[in-house]
Amino acid sequence: MSVQAPRDHDRRSIPESRTTRTSRTTVSTPTSEALANVLSVSVVAVLGLLIWHISVRIFELPKILLPTPWEVAQAGWQNKEELCMASGVTFITAAISLLVAILIGGILSIIFSQSRLLRRAFFPYVVFLQTVPIVAIAPLLIIWSGYEFRTAVIATVIICLFPIVNNITTGLESSRPEHIDLFRLYGASRWQRLLRLQVPTSIRYLMLGARVSSGLAVIGAIVAEFFVSNGSDYVGLGALITRWQGLLQTDALIAALGMSTLLGLALFGLVNGIGRIFFTRYTRVD
Repeated sequence: MSVQAPRDHDRRSIPESRTTRTSRTTVSTPTSEALANVLSVSVVAVLGLLIWHISVRIFELPKILLPTPWEVAQAGWQNKEELCMASGVTFITAAISLLVAILIGGILSIIFSQSRLLRRAFFPYVVFLQTVPIVAIAPLLIIWSGYEFRTAVIATVIICLFPIVNNITTGLESSRPEHIDLFRLYGASRWQRLLRLQVPTSIRYLMLGARVSSGLAVIGAIVAEFFVSNGSDYVGLGALITRWQGLLQTDALIAALGMSTLLGLALFGLVNGIGRIFFTRYTRVD
């Protein structure tokens, strides 16, 4: 029985099919994916604004109930100085609170990772801080600390603390058993194992907790400003929202809500950028 040699067109079809498959797999690049994400988000935003505008016109809603997007933009431009100054105050409050929460949460997480007894005794109270509404805690904080900037920071730290502690503690305890055995084999002390193994392993979890808390920091700062601004000259976005709500300036109120959303995105982007610039070697997934 004779074996026939492959024909010329069969030979040509094999490399062509491989090239086709390779080109198909290399079409998607990080740049194209980023552009696709931006395009999809922009399309959804434009559709939302159109639906908003059409709904106001069809149902003839009064401006005090729901203004059009253009009226909101006009109100934001007319109050741009107040919005920018208040946004700066709120951003500083949220950023400082997030930093303090990371410092306190890191210390607590190290303690919890080194002592199971202390973790069992005190970790439920960290969960308790997360479950109690900040609206209920804020009046007590004002009584104890006054209508001051530090009161807003304390309230915001309470909101941001749990994701930080939970993620860092998980990261400190996520070291691979073979790595722990290697450190024990070389006679490393507990502190050497903590600093050279557990802490580097937990940085990835720290960044995850910081990203979650970055959004919570802006929310906590604005909620705290609802109370703190009542008895002081502390003017953040929460103070503007409270004032414009009392004056029934719905267009300016919605503009302030939009600025708070941008603040959350800015703080999230800042945390994400710091992670990519300084902690890439620790956050890279193998």
